[in-house]
Amino acid sequence: MLADLWAAYQSSVGFAMVNVFFALSTYAVLSAGVLSFASVSYAAFGGFIGAQLVLNTGISPLLALPVSAVAGALLAYAVALLFLRLDGHWMALASLALVLMTRVVVLNAPTLTGGVNGLSLPVDLSLATLTVLLLLLMLVFHRLSGSWYGIAVRAVREDPAVAASLGMPARRLQTIAFVISGAVGGAGGMLLAAMLQFISPDTYFINIAFTMIAAVVLGGSYHWAGAVAGAFVFTALPVVMQAVLPQIQDVANGAALLAIMVFLPRGLIDPRAWRLRHAR
Repeated sequence: MLADLWAAYQSSVGFAMVNVFFALSTYAVLSAGVLSFASVSYAAFGGFIGAQLVLNTGISPLLALPVSAVAGALLAYAVALLFLRLDGHWMALASLALVLMTRVVVLNAPTLTGGVNGLSLPVDLSLATLTVLLLLLMLVFHRLSGSWYGIAVRAVREDPAVAASLGMPARRLQTIAFVISGAVGGAGGMLLAAMLQFISPDTYFINIAFTMIAAVVLGGSYHWAGAVAGAFVFTALPVVMQAVLPQIQDVANGAALLAIMVFLPRGLIDPRAWRLRHAR
């Protein structure tokens, strides 16, 4: 019974783990007060570069993973230099435009991306490997959260002017947040390529961006664990609803999400609620 259940939902668990990378990439910039959808572009850049490295050299996807992370970080640094000149909704719109531009580039660079035909990637990535990588990523975010950087970006998110008056360089901290987002997004793009064993222009598109923003908000945008919880919930909810209520799957999905937003407006993971409960 359990073996059959695991066999049926094993791939969903794997995709949930990969989605955590995208959610944490989105959270990295959101924690610094920046709403950006550019994680999809970092994922595409890291994914196609990593895939080409695996196909041309025959190395393991794990060895290509650092290259994908560095590629995503470099792209994110370049994006930060340009986009941090913008504020508020202009930043969000610019990042959406970047996602659309990324698709155009992918379609018109067949040497690197395979164009409309995409790339086949005959590799295998075990769930045990994904689990280890995810635990390492969560450890990194845990350490960052308690560091001076984590405290400073929270201050920048709440009020950049006050943070600057306390000697916290808002622009530099947000640039670091972009680089972290790019590295995690690039690695996630490579892991998604290895999971799917095929990537195309439709693999990295705007639906991932909206889904991961929603996952971070649903899970709780005030703590990195919220991104982890949100990614798992957003991946599992459609699968569960399809098994339990297949006739009204979309309605059930929407109702469950609305219930969470109404009764848990700050997300599933809310550090402030924990502190208040502890104080009582």
